[in-house]
Amino acid sequence: MKRLMKYLSDYKKESVLAPLFKLLEAFFELLVPLVMANIIDRGIAQKDMGYIGRMGLCLLTLAVVGLVSSITAQYFAAKAAVGFSTKLRQALFDHIQGLDFTNIDKAGTSTMITRMTSDINQVQSGVNMVLRLFLRSPIIVFGAMIMAFTIDVKSALIFVVAIPLLAVVVFGIMMWTMPLYKKVQANLDKVLGITRENLTGVRVIRAFHQEEVEEGRFRGFTKALADSQIFVGKISAVMNPVTYVIVNGAIIALIYIGAVQVNVGNLTQGEVVAIINYMSQILVELVKLANLIITITKALACADRVASVFAFENQTPEGIESGAAGNSTGDAAPFLQFDHVAFAYAGAGANTLHGIDFSVRKGETVGIIGGTGSGKSSLVNLVSRFYDVTNGKVLVDGVDVRDYPLGQLRDKIGVVMQKAVLFKGTIRENLLWGNENASEEELWDALRTAQAEEFVMKKEGKLEEMIEQEGRNLSGGQKQRLSIARALVKKPEILILDDSASALDYATDAALRKSIREMPGETTVFIVSQRASSLLHADTIIVLDDGAVAGMGKHEELLEKCEVYQEIYYSQFERREVE
Repeated sequence: MKRLMKYLSDYKKESVLAPLFKLLEAFFELLVPLVMANIIDRGIAQKDMGYIGRMGLCLLTLAVVGLVSSITAQYFAAKAAVGFSTKLRQALFDHIQGLDFTNIDKAGTSTMITRMTSDINQVQSGVNMVLRLFLRSPIIVFGAMIMAFTIDVKSALIFVVAIPLLAVVVFGIMMWTMPLYKKVQANLDKVLGITRENLTGVRVIRAFHQEEVEEGRFRGFTKALADSQIFVGKISAVMNPVTYVIVNGAIIALIYIGAVQVNVGNLTQGEVVAIINYMSQILVELVKLANLIITITKALACADRVASVFAFENQTPEGIESGAAGNSTGDAAPFLQFDHVAFAYAGAGANTLHGIDFSVRKGETVGIIGGTGSGKSSLVNLVSRFYDVTNGKVLVDGVDVRDYPLGQLRDKIGVVMQKAVLFKGTIRENLLWGNENASEEELWDALRTAQAEEFVMKKEGKLEEMIEQEGRNLSGGQKQRLSIARALVKKPEILILDDSASALDYATDAALRKSIREMPGETTVFIVSQRASSLLHADTIIVLDDGAVAGMGKHEELLEKCEVYQEIYYSQFERREVE
């Protein structure tokens, strides 16, 4: 929680004024029993209606001033808490945006969403309650005890016994429930995870008629969440009845002792009522304090979870060299080189890639093919440093990619991921992600190359046509072509197409590859595909098998010498006798 408090620094004034006004309210509240005692002992006992009226006005004044103090305190507390949570949420979002793929894989999407929403909301409630009640409730408790001592020491000794008992109950339950609330939030993560999984894969679930199975899984996770919430709720619920028993027992003792003291003339009836009122105030404040501690317990547990995300440190540190001193002095020199590269995902038991060694000249087209799980996407992700190599080096223009500043390296690269991702907004806004300063002509050139011009022209709004979140109003092929156009707008030196034409028909795929080959400039292109037809005209085809290079060369060479490539190719085309 201390790590997060820096986001409250802009609200120092509100953080001071809120508890101060609450203390002012508490001070006026402590005066009420004394005023009531005077009304009973002087006004009612002596039948002095004028005095009763004056004291009644005094009570009304205390109530109004207390109400104004309370509203002012709540305003400042709410302003500080909401401002704090806004800054914290923005800082967390910025931090998550800067995390590398390794940390995102480690944390998980559902966990990040819970931290950004539920956890920060709980922390906000905790800050709000602390500013309002953390000082007020203890001041009322101890202030009431002190005021009771000023009235009668013997009666006030009951407070000395009752308050420690209440403290043991309250803080004991707090220490018990704190780890349990962390478990509740962890179970909430799991529920969010399975919900997201089911919403994402709803078509597959229905296609395989697995609704009942998934409903059963969901019930299991929600039952675990409900059980943990009920269990911790039962423990927390014990606090109120136990505190009521202790306080009411203390009130019974006060009435008994007070009656004896009144009989012997040591106390007046008004003073006994005042002491009982102070004990009632303690009861109310301890109930508030108990609820406050429950809220603080939740907030601390959630704050630890939020802080744990801030604790994630990127495994891909920024390079410091400019990269301008590359050693590619001619067409024969390699522009991009994998130098005995091995790679393993964090926590994996074995390498995903090993022994990868090849070089590519500027302007060449490299095809990468292999079975599912052979490491195709892992290989191209190393170029843009979405992940870093475990061993070996990846060189771009003669410089290790780890020596480039990330921004400079990724400015050279245009990546189209396996899953086409579009954002809510116009077609123009999505394309400008590639280059925010791109001209109208450059946007249409990119659409033309990506074979997307035709369907965009048919849209009523053309470039201003709205795209729904994740491109729900577009077909799979349209989304892929717009994703490719977005990368082309960037005019990258290296273009990586990671199985990004899987939803296109063969004719559109062929036209796309032809357009990319005819692009002006010397763009080095990596095409990752399951289709052998997509790679037939590549300058070099790399065949991966279980993370290693099984073959490398042109289509004809591989078809003659590489068994893995033969198996892939002939599974897609009829085997014909060579004449």
